Amino acid sequence: MLKKIRTLLAKLPLPLLGDTKPVVAILPLEGVIGTSGKFSEALNLAGVEKRIEAAFDVFGVKAVALAINSPGGSPVQSELIMRRIRKLSEEKEIPVYAFAEDVAASGGYMLSLAADEIYASAASIIGSIGVISAGFGFDKAIEKVGVDRRVYTAGENKSILDPFQPEKEEDVKFLKEIQKDIHGFFKDMVKERRGDKLKGTQKVMFSGKFWTGTEAEKMGLIDGVGDLQSVMKEKFGEKTKFNRIEGEKSFIKSLLGLGGRKRAISREIMAVLDERAHWGRFGL
Repeated sequence: MLKKIRTLLAKLPLPLLGDTKPVVAILPLEGVIGTSGKFSEALNLAGVEKRIEAAFDVFGVKAVALAINSPGGSPVQSELIMRRIRKLSEEKEIPVYAFAEDVAASGGYMLSLAADEIYASAASIIGSIGVISAGFGFDKAIEKVGVDRRVYTAGENKSILDPFQPEKEEDVKFLKEIQKDIHGFFKDMVKERRGDKLKGTQKVMFSGKFWTGTEAEKMGLIDGVGDLQSVMKEKFGEKTKFNRIEGEKSFIKSLLGLGGRKRAISREIMAVLDERAHWGRFGL
């Protein structure tokens, strides 16, 4: 019904609509991507779905602009958000444009694949199309302290990759097989969404490396270098209005310039440190 109303309104003379100006809804997608249980204030579908829907329901909206600033995280949540945006874009026939700010890497780049066109600053960090797992081994530390590790399982692989036991070659091989599958899924999604726009070799583009916006444009990972307001005004006119769909901010993340919901301060401090590690990979 909403789609039919928009179609009808689009056909009415401008004077009857009060000489309306084009409207672009800005949807910020910021932070590490994951479930709230893993990263406090993490970006995930449950937390952002209402804002996605609100962006597409803005009266008179001509396009949705994604303002992306994310170093990545969960591939599952990245895909869920991306697919939800694509579904609404196709249902409502509203184009989507993505604009990378400081970084759109790994899962952050996957988010940008929801867009019909992707833009970035010349100095934005783009890419990191790969899969990473990281952790620590504590087996030598507990041996030095004199602590015995006692593990009882039903299922021979239940304790696989236990950080308190010596690393096993077969465990690493198993992990790499999973990473290979996820990497293949990511590569297929990039090829599906970017298609003939891709200009670089797959060996380089899908190596896990990341580039500036200028270099990413040369490889076809993005469509151009430009900022959100300038590009949108170029497409929809100088009188284009912008409606930013904001979420709430928590106390700790407000101090550190990161968005999110209110949580217990002690939990937030630990989560923000974890999140900073993700940003730190890109020098941010």
